[in-house]
Amino acid sequence: MTIKRLILGAVGFLLILAIWQWAASGPLSDGPLPTAAATLSELLALLPTAEFWGSVWLTVQVALGGFLIALVAGVALGIGTASSRVTMHATRAVLEFLKPIPPIVILPLVVLVLGPTMDMGIFLVFFGCLLPVLMQTAAGVLDVDPVALATGRSFSMGRGEILRRIVLPSAMPHIGTAIRLSVPTSLVTAVVAGLLGGGPGLGNSLIKAQLSGSQELLFAYVIALGLLGLVFQAVSDGIESRVLRWHPSYRKAVH
Repeated sequence: MTIKRLILGAVGFLLILAIWQWAASGPLSDGPLPTAAATLSELLALLPTAEFWGSVWLTVQVALGGFLIALVAGVALGIGTASSRVTMHATRAVLEFLKPIPPIVILPLVVLVLGPTMDMGIFLVFFGCLLPVLMQTAAGVLDVDPVALATGRSFSMGRGEILRRIVLPSAMPHIGTAIRLSVPTSLVTAVVAGLLGGGPGLGNSLIKAQLSGSQELLFAYVIALGLLGLVFQAVSDGIESRVLRWHPSYRKAVH
């Protein structure tokens, strides 16, 4: 089944490239759209360069750095928020206020405070990933079977042991969902930090390619970003499948 999906995916990708080549060399030949062949040639010329891989590495650092901080903080805050009715009601209004605010909205303020630096990008990624992880973790904690909690208490388990053996395993599918959704968000936000905030990475390289007037180079960077996004998604899916393979709800969803 996996091989069949890969083949169908490759066929779809080649079909898109063929349509792109036809459109750029035919109906849109007078426009700024480069041909697929010229763009792929530019991408192949870009791959051996140290500048390209340096930008990729900086983007990965910003994306993963902000995401990992958000993951640790989001899980801790989610558990703390859902473990008490007082904290849950006290933080609800704040969380609902922050939920519709995308990272790009606070970008000018963060650039003003931190400048066009890697720290600025990491903070934006952290801001963009924190709430999904926090709210999914809180939902997972609230979804824990009360019978399991009562059983743990009847065996004289302490709060820490109940958290480790009952609450966290039960909340893992929710946390896994948050990870799967936040990993692509981290990459997008890292690129936006360079594209609009002047931070280091592929976003900054896109701006430079646009200013140079080379449409082939610009589209080559776009394709590189798409391929990097596929890698991010594949890694997050692989981690989720390994971490949650034991969970009944995950096995049911897979099969």
